[in-house]
Amino acid sequence: MPVWDVMRQGDNGDEVRMSAHDSRVEALARVLVMESGVVHKQTYWVGGPPGPALRTDRDLYLHFLRLSHEARSGSWTLSGYLRGLWKVSAPLRRRAELELDDVAAMFSAAAATAPPPFDPAWTVADLALPGPAPAGYAHWERVVLSQLADLEDFVRHPPGSYDRFGRNAPRPVGGGTRATPARWLNFDPAAYLERAVAGSHRGSAGAQRTPPTADETTAPPPGVPAVPTLTWADLTRIAVCGQTYE
Repeated sequence: MPVWDVMRQGDNGDEVRMSAHDSRVEALARVLVMESGVVHKQTYWVGGPPGPALRTDRDLYLHFLRLSHEARSGSWTLSGYLRGLWKVSAPLRRRAELELDDVAAMFSAAAATAPPPFDPAWTVADLALPGPAPAGYAHWERVVLSQLADLEDFVRHPPGSYDRFGRNAPRPVGGGTRATPARWLNFDPAAYLERAVAGSHRGSAGAQRTPPTADETTAPPPGVPAVPTLTWADLTRIAVCGQTYE
């Protein structure tokens, strides 16, 4: 069975094996958790069979579906998950495009890290996008921080009973501007993750809604095109769909 090792450079320049994983995405997620934590001088990398493990939109959808089922059996809150996602995204912020393995690893790492506390400054910050369309990490970050500010407003003013048409975030008068629509449909990590990729990618078409097995991403189905990378603009669409897609 293939194994992917998380490695770091030791104090003497030697290579030190930190952990072993049976999934490349899992190993990459572990690196993101470590790199987004306490500032350190070590360099981390993943050794093992070369990637990518995920090649298509459908592969990414199935990975998100696995995460959504884990969220249903766990105790994550959406705010905590998104704060973790924002934290583990930092090591990737200088990349213009991400391989699907890196995207999947980022969303996995978000559930495996201690989320930073909510910053009250986000509620009053100017988070509006400066242009007509999102572009780059900074714009994706504004979208996630806008969602976190909305969720904090919902804590102060609970949305009440479920409404199939959603709820508008109770944004306070005099508060900051935000990059996202006020309408919310999905308030828990499981629903957010499932609808995020279902609404923004073609890969969900025909995919089952039960947890897939580990080997379902080994080869793309006939006729399904490979997707080598996603941009931060693509990830922005994923985030907005997580909030608003029914």
